[in-house]
Amino acid sequence: MTAPADRLLDAWVGLTRLAAPVGRLLVARRRRQGKEDAGRWPERLGEGEEPAPDDRPTVWIHAASVGETVAALPLIGRIAATGVRVVLTTVTTTSASIAAARLPQGAVHRYVPLDLAPPMDRFLRRWRPGLAVFVESEIWPVAVARLSAAGVPLVVLNARMSDRSFRGWSRFRGVAAAIFGRIELCLAQSADDAARFRALGARAVAETGNIKFDAPSPEADPAEAAALAAAFAGRPVLLAASTHPGEEAIVLDAFGRLGAAAAADALLVIAPRHPARGPEIAEEARARGHATRLRSAGELPDAATRVYVADTVGELGTFYRLASVAFVGGSLVPFGGHNPIEPARAGAPIVSGPHVGSFRDSFGALTIAGGAAIVEDAAGLAADAALMIGDAEARRRRTRAAETVVARHAGALDRTFAALEPRLAAMRAGGAPRSAEGGP
Repeated sequence: MTAPADRLLDAWVGLTRLAAPVGRLLVARRRRQGKEDAGRWPERLGEGEEPAPDDRPTVWIHAASVGETVAALPLIGRIAATGVRVVLTTVTTTSASIAAARLPQGAVHRYVPLDLAPPMDRFLRRWRPGLAVFVESEIWPVAVARLSAAGVPLVVLNARMSDRSFRGWSRFRGVAAAIFGRIELCLAQSADDAARFRALGARAVAETGNIKFDAPSPEADPAEAAALAAAFAGRPVLLAASTHPGEEAIVLDAFGRLGAAAAADALLVIAPRHPARGPEIAEEARARGHATRLRSAGELPDAATRVYVADTVGELGTFYRLASVAFVGGSLVPFGGHNPIEPARAGAPIVSGPHVGSFRDSFGALTIAGGAAIVEDAAGLAADAALMIGDAEARRRRTRAAETVVARHAGALDRTFAALEPRLAAMRAGGAPRSAEGGP
């Protein structure tokens, strides 16, 4: 007998069929706002270019944004090397740019279809995946239901569940069980994440760790990296990485508080989370009297430059390596923070604001070990930056502690691939999945 929650999920899938015109309106609105790729927006509706004829089995991997994409790339490389085709989907144009530059042979990128039954079914019919892999916290009811109807196993890897998300799902335990119960395997980042997925109805859950501890940061072209290093000319560098609206003003305040004694020739590098905001950030810095240059304009800083806006994609690792101290953004505003593992691997001393809920485990391990500092405001950021710039031994202690934490937590990529390999082997042995037709 079908449980009431299963019937409710089926009813929701059916309603999304009726709402298909709304999906087209939504994509059209996002196009007007510049949030969709001008040449590839039909992919969001499950349409667009047909895949090339290919008899290889296919894995669908979905990684929502930049951090998940970078983390998934080494795993994609391993899967593609086995002869299995990978179709990687993302949401943002920034993550699409990284995928275009770094996907291995045998893998392709598409924008993810909206979580409505018609776009999702079109996508599944086009690509006929034998396995679906969602990265971290992407749980879409329609996608989960249609994959189940098509007989496509779903794995959630690097799975994490915030306190807020768990509370939200827990209000609807029956529906949650209908959705999470359709996940074949959940590979969780931590014991707490594993417990939350189990409580919501996931059937098979294992704690494999965080694959971001094994993922390299995106680096600039070697010639470009050398040109940047030469332009920085050994100056002390305060890097503000992955900043959000409102945060740049705080960082600029902190930079103004450093003072000539602490860093007379210091350079502030601001790498916004959304590179399209680069010109407005540059104008804000100039309005404060700082000589400012913009990387997207092809400019390099000179001796007079005080603020350099790094509004490009795929170069953050290089800026981390050049930083005397790296502030990890999204944390002085209530966003939830960003991945501190990238600067730790690059050897940059890490400082963050207090809002790090999205990366609580990583920041917890780093701060306990002395591998990162948490500050509350511009004054705290200025004080920590002055310490890191002025005290080479303090800087070495922090970076060594962070490197130790990273080394201790490495290996999640191997464990994750080992968990997927039996399913990949079964796919290579044959057996195509049913297409996503019929059903509600």
